[in-house]
Amino acid sequence: MYDYMGFGGMGGYMGFFWLIPLILIIWAAVVVLDSRKEQGKSEQVKSALDILQERYARGEINKQEYEEKQRGLQV
Repeated sequence: MYDYMGFGGMGGYMGFFWLIPLILIIWAAVVVLDSRKEQGKSEQVKSALDILQERYARGEINKQEYEEKQRGLQV
């Protein structure tokens, strides 16, 4: 009636089907942790010199203003 593998030989297959949800849970955890790590990278604080260079590149300030502010930051 019952054999060593479980109910009618299905016990061996039932162990295999438990792997599918386990793999999905591990995959989801990896995706969530990886997305959090990427968010941390995008939220890095820029230095004042980086911001100054970006403003100069966008044309918000001219070369004279850029050089004056750059000297002020290096002091």
